[in-house]
Amino acid sequence: MDGHDLLTNPRSDRVKAVRALAGRSVRERQRRFLVEGPQAVREAVAGSRARVRDLYLTRAGAHRYDEIVAAAAARGIRTTIGDDEVLAAMSADGQGVVAVADLLDPDLGHVLEGGPRLVAVLARVRDPGNAGTVIRAADAAGAGGVVLTTASVDVHNPKAVRSTAGSLFHVPVAYDVEPRAAVERLRAAGLTVLAADGTGEHDIDDLLDVAGRAPAGVPDLAAPTAWLFGNEAWGLPDEDRALADAVVRVPLHGRAESLNLATAATVCLYASARAQRVPAQRVRADGGA
Repeated sequence: MDGHDLLTNPRSDRVKAVRALAGRSVRERQRRFLVEGPQAVREAVAGSRARVRDLYLTRAGAHRYDEIVAAAAARGIRTTIGDDEVLAAMSADGQGVVAVADLLDPDLGHVLEGGPRLVAVLARVRDPGNAGTVIRAADAAGAGGVVLTTASVDVHNPKAVRSTAGSLFHVPVAYDVEPRAAVERLRAAGLTVLAADGTGEHDIDDLLDVAGRAPAGVPDLAAPTAWLFGNEAWGLPDEDRALADAVVRVPLHGRAESLNLATAATVCLYASARAQRVPAQRVRADGGA
């Protein structure tokens, strides 16, 4: 296509360099990561949270997603058109659209600078699909940020990036933060820290019933909240549970043994999002401004 680089050799060094970004050691050495698929690439190119270096599309992809090509041109991103075999060699999951971007800034300060009222903290979460899905759920619930603690999956893992469905480029995400340091800074910023655990002393349904008017000693979901979620297999270890102001359980009304991490996190985040609307609704109902 006119005005764009062309790439026809699937065994070229450039193709190999892009494909190699699937490996963590290469990402860390190059300080870049792979963004796969039209939805994630669209959000990466259009947003301000990622510095996209290169955009690759098949000819069909360039025609179908011309808005991505236009956005890349507006930002001065180099765009390359490749044969189907070239894009397939770069990524089996790219659907003909792939981008390369600089690693995201891991600073917790970027999460806190907007004064968030809702934050998700993933403590030692190892599964990239779960981590990405929680980031997506946090974005959908209106959270102000996500924190991945040390020993968690690399947020730039290709599966994690895909699982966010573009939300990685909407919400500030800090990573490689020590759990105690994360909790202390979140609490200092005015957020109550609630740990989600099946053995919690508080039932999230009961907390929703009293949101905005919780009695003393009961967590108020209407208040600014950071949710602490644990590992998929073993949950939160005692030392992480102890960091929280309270431990909350999601009730199981049927016969299921448990909820998976991403589902439980979604329930908790949406409970907070709903509860935080309560004070504003009451002000309107009382005739306030």
